[in-house]
Amino acid sequence: QVQLVESGGGLVQAGDSLMVSCAASGRILGTNVMAWFRQAPGKEREFVSGIVWSSGFTYYADAVKGRFTISKDNVKNTVYLQMSSLKPEDTAVYYCAAANGLVSRSAADFGSWGQGTQVTVSS
Repeated sequence: QVQLVESGGGLVQAGDSLMVSCAASGRILGTNVMAWFRQAPGKEREFVSGIVWSSGFTYYADAVKGRFTISKDNVKNTVYLQMSSLKPEDTAVYYCAAANGLVSRSAADFGSWGQGTQVTVSS
C-alpha cells in the first residue's frame, strides 16, 4: 500500500496560480502511474492529470490542458500539480492517487488515495 499526503491547497483569486504537492511513501516500487483527481460539491470525482512514474509521460483532462502542469521528483517521491490561470470552476478538493496498472483516467483503476486538499478560486 502506498501512502499519499497532499499539501498546498488554499484560497486564490481567478487568474492566479497555485501548486499542490503529493508526497508518496510506503510500497511505491510497484507504482506505475500517479494522478490528480478533483471533486467539487455535488459532483462526481473527475480526472485532472496523470504522470507515468518511470517515463514521465503526462496526460491531461481537456478542461485543464494548457493551464495545469503535472511533474514529479523521483528523489523526493513527490508529484506536483502547477495550476495557472485558475477559474472559479476549478474549485474542488484535489486528490492524489496511485496505480500499479496502465495509464488510466478512471478513478476505479487507482488503488491508493490521499486525503485531499481544498482549492478554492474566487471570482
